[in-house]
Amino acid sequence: MHKIGIISDTHGVLRPEVTDALKGCELILHGGDINKQKVLDELEQIAPVHAVRGNNDKTWARHLPESLTLDICGIPIFMVHDKKFIPEDLTGIRIVIYGHSHKYEKRTSGKILYLNPGSCGPRRFHQEITFAILYIGDDKSFRTKKILIRHPKKAGSKDNVKKNAGEKAAGETITDEKITANIAVMLPAIMREIDAGKSVAWIAGKHHISEELSDQINRMYLTHPGVDPDGILRRLGL
Repeated sequence: MHKIGIISDTHGVLRPEVTDALKGCELILHGGDINKQKVLDELEQIAPVHAVRGNNDKTWARHLPESLTLDICGIPIFMVHDKKFIPEDLTGIRIVIYGHSHKYEKRTSGKILYLNPGSCGPRRFHQEITFAILYIGDDKSFRTKKILIRHPKKAGSKDNVKKNAGEKAAGETITDEKITANIAVMLPAIMREIDAGKSVAWIAGKHHISEELSDQINRMYLTHPGVDPDGILRRLGL
């Protein structure tokens, strides 16, 4: 049985839980938004890596292809970062790997398995931290396993975001509507402060939110040029 690691959207972070789980893999496939060469270098210490370039992989990643077609243990695999760039003609392909959404997805259409391993980099607010292992038999049969990294509650978890977003209304019942309203009011000012070069910690302190939430807003604003407050709210799941 051959063991292949499939990850995506690390965004500059390689968690120790991920590297531990990837040990013993013969190969690692990365679906893009790597963000740093260091991530690939660390993965190469575990196994050979094949990676495609994501929309956040800038000048440093020019050597990476936008898509790849590989034959791994007799299984034809196509890789691309964003599924909207999957070609219509997938003749002969058995597995399509992609990323971008940070959401784990596994589905079959015809004879093709479509797999998004999710994101195992910085947690995007409430979303899972996931990747996948592909097992290929000598008879070319294959199966995949979803790997979920448990995220302990801490500053920035949904419960704590509710508390922080409602600090000024102590004693009130903090509802999702109030959280959304509070953050919606803050966002235009936060976006101006990001433009002015204010730090994640400075913004968190000023607006009484967790540093993790401040970091998520910062990341979304900087990696989605032209995004408006409503767009950030949607990406936060609020």
